Amino acid sequence: MAGYAFWQWTATRPRTNILVLGLDCRPDQGYVTRSDTLILATIYPPGPCAALLSIPRDLYVEIPDHDADRINTAHFWGENEAEGGGPALAMQTVAQNFGVPVHHYVRLDFDTFRAIVDSVGGVDVIVEKPVVDDAYPTDDYGAIHIEIPAGPQHMDGETALRYARSRHGSSDFDRARRQQQILVALAHCLIEPEVWPHLPAIYQVVMDNVDTDLTTWDLLLLAPTIYRVGPDGIEHRVIGPEMTDPWTTPTGGAVLLPRWEAINPLLQELFTP
Repeated sequence: MAGYAFWQWTATRPRTNILVLGLDCRPDQGYVTRSDTLILATIYPPGPCAALLSIPRDLYVEIPDHDADRINTAHFWGENEAEGGGPALAMQTVAQNFGVPVHHYVRLDFDTFRAIVDSVGGVDVIVEKPVVDDAYPTDDYGAIHIEIPAGPQHMDGETALRYARSRHGSSDFDRARRQQQILVALAHCLIEPEVWPHLPAIYQVVMDNVDTDLTTWDLLLLAPTIYRVGPDGIEHRVIGPEMTDPWTTPTGGAVLLPRWEAINPLLQELFTP
C-alpha cells in the first residue's frame, strides 16, 4: 500500500528538465573540452510524458558572460574558468537562449558511454541506412574506416558509440537521431525482466562513471514516470535543418543560426505546461 501511495505521489511532481552532455574527450584529457552531444530531456509526471530534444552542437547562440559562439563551447568555457563550471554554464546557456529552465545535468565521456551499453549486455537497434565512415576518429587521435550495415543490429558499447558518433557521410542532424535511437534502446533494455537482476550492477556502473547532480532520490522520483511512459512513448525530436540557417562567421567558422520562429513552437509543445 505504501509503495502504491509513493507511485501515485510521484505523478504529482513538477516537470524536470535534464541537460545530457556527451563530451568530446579522450582518456586522461579531463573535462576542459567541448560537448560533442547536447540533449535536453524533459520528464513531466502529471502527463505522464517524457521527451528528448537534440540541440545541434554548431548552433550559434549567446553564451552568458562571453561572446556569441557555438553552443558546444559553453561547457569548455565554463570548465576552463573553474572545475565543475562546464555543466553550469552549459545549463545557463540553454536556459537563457531557449527560455526553458534546466534543473539538472548528466555528463559522460566516450568510455562511460561504452561501459553503460556493455553493462546492459548491448542494445538492439534497427539501422535505417548503412553508416560508412572513412575517417572515424579514434581515442589516439587517428582515424579508421568503419561500416555498420542496415537492418537489425545488436550493438556492444564500441559499436553503439561508433553509430552514435560518426558524422562523415551524413549530417549532424542524422547523427542526433541515431543518438536518440541508442537512448531509447537503452530504455528498452532496462524494462526487460531478464535485465532486472543486473540492475544493481548497472546502477553501480552509472554511479561510478557518470557525472551528474541528480541524486538517488531524484532518480527514484523520476523512474515511475519513465516506466509509465515506456520507451516507445518517449518523444524524440531534433532541431533540424528547417529550424536553422547555415552561416559563416567573420572568422570563417561554419555555424548554424537558430530560426526561433520555427524552434519556439517546438519548445512550447515539449516543455509546457
